[in-house]
Amino acid sequence: MTFIEMIIAIAIFSMGIAGFTLLFSRTWQSNSYVLEMGKDSMAASQGVNNMADYIRRARQGDDGSYPVQLADENELTIFSDYNKDGTTDRLHFYKSGQNIMMGITEPSTTFPVTYPSGDQTTITLAEHVVNNSTTPIFSYYNKNYPADTTNNPMSVPASVADVRLVKVYLEVNIDPNNAPNSVHMQSFVEMRNLNDYNEAE
Repeated sequence: MTFIEMIIAIAIFSMGIAGFTLLFSRTWQSNSYVLEMGKDSMAASQGVNNMADYIRRARQGDDGSYPVQLADENELTIFSDYNKDGTTDRLHFYKSGQNIMMGITEPSTTFPVTYPSGDQTTITLAEHVVNNSTTPIFSYYNKNYPADTTNNPMSVPASVADVRLVKVYLEVNIDPNNAPNSVHMQSFVEMRNLNDYNEAE
């Protein structure tokens, strides 16, 4: 083998190694992205399920407050028994950066019962949520839905006395700049205890 042939062989070998390394790197990145997206999507799905459960069980606050306190497109405040201990907590759902948070406030043990201002405890329900101004997290429907599609979903902030059904919608993406296809998940939740208000009307 001449010197030139050896140089050519080394160059070809180097190009092959570089191509293999690039292929391996991209495969690893792709697999890593898929695994990370899968993990975040599962966590977000669990967060949506938990939110749906709390919203479904919304009820009057221990201080007599109406079950729904605030109904906006990216913020919802309700009263519900978060930890099923018999007392009614104030639950505040909102978006902070790319996280969906839940603030929890317990009622006082004094009489009359009161709720402190602000959130006492805050937990993260979902991460890497990329909803924008055209994709609200919460949408609200009154008792006339689905027959009435003119007034549903309701304009926000919604009249809390009219809310009967809540749609929770999340778009999740760990890297929206490089992966434009987000994972979408949604849940329609009926507020069961508000049926009593319908009968009263």
